[in-house]
Amino acid sequence: MSEGSKTGPFPSFCLFPVFAGKQTVPWGKGEAGREQQGVQLHFEPRGGQREGWRRRLALCPAAALQPRRDSLRGTLRSSRCGAEGRSPWGRMRRLLWAGCSQLLPQEAGLRARKLSAAAAAATPWPSALLAASGSSPSASAGLLRHPAPGHGAPRRWGSQFNVPPSAQFVARPVGVCSMMKLPVQASAEGLDAAFVGVPLDTGTSNRPGARFGPRQIRAESAMVRRYNASTGAAPFDSLQVADIGDVNVNLYNLPDSCRLIRESYQKIVAAGCVPLTLGGDHTITYPILQAVAEKHGPVGLVHVDAHTDTGDRALGEKIYHGTPFRRCVEERLLDCSRVVQIGIRGSSYDPDPYKYCRDQGFRVVPAEECWSKSLVPLMGEVRKQMGDKPVYISFDIDGLDPAYAPGTGTPEIAGLTPAQALEIIRGCKGLNIVGCDLVEVAPMYDVSGNTALLGANLLFEMLCVLPGVKTM
Repeated sequence: MSEGSKTGPFPSFCLFPVFAGKQTVPWGKGEAGREQQGVQLHFEPRGGQREGWRRRLALCPAAALQPRRDSLRGTLRSSRCGAEGRSPWGRMRRLLWAGCSQLLPQEAGLRARKLSAAAAAATPWPSALLAASGSSPSASAGLLRHPAPGHGAPRRWGSQFNVPPSAQFVARPVGVCSMMKLPVQASAEGLDAAFVGVPLDTGTSNRPGARFGPRQIRAESAMVRRYNASTGAAPFDSLQVADIGDVNVNLYNLPDSCRLIRESYQKIVAAGCVPLTLGGDHTITYPILQAVAEKHGPVGLVHVDAHTDTGDRALGEKIYHGTPFRRCVEERLLDCSRVVQIGIRGSSYDPDPYKYCRDQGFRVVPAEECWSKSLVPLMGEVRKQMGDKPVYISFDIDGLDPAYAPGTGTPEIAGLTPAQALEIIRGCKGLNIVGCDLVEVAPMYDVSGNTALLGANLLFEMLCVLPGVKTM
């Protein structure tokens, strides 16, 4: 849209809105047929002297709103009135507001905040370049700003659900490092499922570092896309999902951390939200199950791990990452007839390391029984065992062979493959899943980032099998 020098004392403006992708936008005059990406704003004063501003706005999708030409034209006409409208700077500010708030690409699923002429006039012009960002930041002059929690959520065009932004329109490094670049909000209210980080590793017995797992999993999750092409699952067309941040654990007091985790998850579960947890060492599953069982009663457990984690004590302590499921049994948090442990292996301190588990009624599936075969038949049996009662999935990344997931604290050789991990999780489809966790990712032992990338994908697979997720 362009206005020439016939406007008297007002300078000439050329605004070229160009949608993301190879599309032309035939609005206005002048250079309206150009093919570019982003939004280009150009201000041309009278008198032949030219001063140009070019802004490539890094945009994450927000709730979409159809651009309206009439509203834009009304904004431009109103800019001729008022004291500031009589100056080139005031007029330029209004034009920038109009361009950034109304002419953003709907193909990217964008909704800029609708601004009134009065609000535009009251705001200094540099901040007019702010545009809503999908993961929660805004991009302006190379700076990222955070809106209020729960606002600026990326949504599909015409959908009420949060949707991860597409890398076709938003560069993967752009935005806040949330899980799958979803919006971050302060609580689980209004959510069907939520990603939660528990950055705790003071319960580890060998190599520490899982406290950095949630952060690295979130970073690698930028590679995870919206749909599950293999299963057809469309979780972001079915559930309201967001990242609700991390539990503020006490790194100097493990029992107190367990209390903080339990209290945080009590609130999440009370909100009717299914938590998908980014660990953290396996200690965290104990307080999480305390909160889950408080609402649902004793739950079934699908546990993937190299270790049973049913020890009693270590160095005199009853709480660490080798004891969570014994503590859960003692507190009747588990329905022991509906517990299956898959991928168990490694040397042991006892001649019969699985005796305690079998005495409780657990089904133990050693890794040797999984070698060189599909686990689809096994998961058919597991579904029958679990029935329609509540089930919790706990996945220790060391259940996989360290060739695939070296970034963990207690690796064991000859483990499961990523393909088998997918078979296990996808085999849980149809179960009444009330919570999931992915634990023991310690990024510093895998500089490639592949362990965290694997963890991010497994969490996405867990999301895809939650109750209520539709297929395409």
